[in-house]
Amino acid sequence: MKTLDDLLAEGVAGRRVFVRADLNVPLDGTAITDDGRIRAVAPTIAALADAGAKVVVASHLGRPKGEPDPAFSLAPVAQRLGEILGRPVAFATDTVGESAKATVAGLGDGGVTLLENLRFNPGETSRDDAERGAFADELAALADRYVGDGFGAVHRRHASVYDLPARLPHAAGRLIGTEVGVLRQLTDDVRRPYVVVLGGAKVSDKLAVIDNLMAKADRILIGGGMVFTFLRALGYETGSSLVQEDQVPVVRAYLDRAKELGVEFVLPVDIVAGPGFPDLKAQQPTGAVVVPADAIPADLMGLDIGPATAALFTSKIADAGTVFWNGPMGVFEHPDYAAGTRAVAQALVDAPGFTVVGGGDSAAAVRTLGFDENAFDHISTGGGASLEYLEGKTLPGLAALED
Repeated sequence: MKTLDDLLAEGVAGRRVFVRADLNVPLDGTAITDDGRIRAVAPTIAALADAGAKVVVASHLGRPKGEPDPAFSLAPVAQRLGEILGRPVAFATDTVGESAKATVAGLGDGGVTLLENLRFNPGETSRDDAERGAFADELAALADRYVGDGFGAVHRRHASVYDLPARLPHAAGRLIGTEVGVLRQLTDDVRRPYVVVLGGAKVSDKLAVIDNLMAKADRILIGGGMVFTFLRALGYETGSSLVQEDQVPVVRAYLDRAKELGVEFVLPVDIVAGPGFPDLKAQQPTGAVVVPADAIPADLMGLDIGPATAALFTSKIADAGTVFWNGPMGVFEHPDYAAGTRAVAQALVDAPGFTVVGGGDSAAAVRTLGFDENAFDHISTGGGASLEYLEGKTLPGLAALED
């Protein structure tokens, strides 16, 4: 896989370099609530601009329906990107139309532009190879070189991620290089004990990664909404908590397999429960109570791991040589149910080994709860991409950069 440094060594001055970034940041109206992904790709963009390239940045934002939607405009991102880079960023109001063509044509050496949301064009996400390829052809006409640095999208077979690199000389950006290096440390060069902490809502989203990591990890700690399917598999009362009934037999088999492999599977011993899912905007007290994990009352919903479990998980992380964490332990956006996620984050900060926060809601939780990002060895920009890599899948966007 050619790197950004390889591309820079060849010379990019005066060349139009297309950078596929992942600028899919959370917005509150037009206000960016977490600019982590913008900051993560900024070094690649800055290096190209400093070398005299004409940098054409592109990304998706949200899930528009293949047509322009002001709610998903990248205009606020262009402004913030300019602030982070310390240089103007021109904004094209379309992806491959007249605005994009004129904005790119107007770039001087070292100039930067951001195209409007790629997903405003149906060809970006189309499952039809011809439609997707036609859109990739239009994107390719805007550039001379391609740099893939949108790690959060490399698990998607989308035009700008998979088809476009085949049409231009290409290289991997610095963010992708870092992300892949970290993932290799989690799969090929592991320092032990290796502890995997998994949370989030649905157990079905994590079964494949559990399956693949069961042969590698020493301990697997389970929290979040997915834990209640595990508790149900053990025959416990789970109240009105989220349970994927169709996954109960599968989870039971995984627990049996963990015993056979000698993997320590750690489940909660207590739960913080409430009368229902909290109103996150109101942030009012909900009457949360701590209950045993094996006896959640029928009228209560489990919404976080309890204090005894937080202490248990902390002890299981304390001597780790490697920790991978993906998925919050509870509804961390509400103060009544944030303590479990905060405890796990703090345990990673205190752990002596290599600590990785696996993107998505885990990364959002770290920032929301006020942790110093530098206290972790790595915070991934791609939750779904990280998980699919750890499942052992081939990621289309990485495969496209390797040839």
